[in-house]
Amino acid sequence: MEKKIIAIGGGEIKNKTTLKIDEYIAGLAKLHAGDKRANALFIGTASHDSMPYFNSFRKTYTSVFDIKAEVALIVYGEMNMEKIAGKIEAADCIYVGGGDTVYMLEKWKEVGLTKLLIEAYEKGKIICGLSAGAICWFKDMYTDYEIMRGQSSEYVLRKGLGVLDGAMCPHFNEREEDFTAALKKGEIAGAYCVENDCAVEFTDGKMTKVISAGGNAYYMENKDGEIVKTELL
Repeated sequence: MEKKIIAIGGGEIKNKTTLKIDEYIAGLAKLHAGDKRANALFIGTASHDSMPYFNSFRKTYTSVFDIKAEVALIVYGEMNMEKIAGKIEAADCIYVGGGDTVYMLEKWKEVGLTKLLIEAYEKGKIICGLSAGAICWFKDMYTDYEIMRGQSSEYVLRKGLGVLDGAMCPHFNEREEDFTAALKKGEIAGAYCVENDCAVEFTDGKMTKVISAGGNAYYMENKDGEIVKTELL
């Protein structure tokens, strides 16, 4: 079975700016479900299990695409891991929301969720996520977590889960100047750079598709001191 990750650069599901991307993900979930009603599991750890965020997800995936929407809550201990494992097992699609990437990965490790999610990916469940939920799958992440915490005014490079090789910069339309400077300094060799309202699909670890709801995606790299920006199609 093919293994897929759809990495969304950013956007507002509440305002349906990513609707074309969500439609594509919903289609994959329905194919995975076959004859039964598709089930999508929302994981909002990065936003500290924000229920308004989940409600926006449900209004799109259930109201628009008729997919059953479930939520995994781990931040405040409302659900035990046995219950969450059951939700993951029942899911056709797992959607990881945006927010504080480093907090999310630390919390997943603490409660044992990381292993379950990687196993779900290996089983062929559709994995998708926005911003923090997108960059976490890569070997390296270009993240604003220190800015979010008021610890710095700069973006930093952090290690991700390593399910996908390379690095990703989300919200590229907002971060191109900073990311280009990081490339010039040699802090990173290159990365997938995805704007808001755009997603990049990876199948079995290889990039296979760009899904745009208005944004674009690029691969940027430092080649012997020259910054090369290639649009992904």
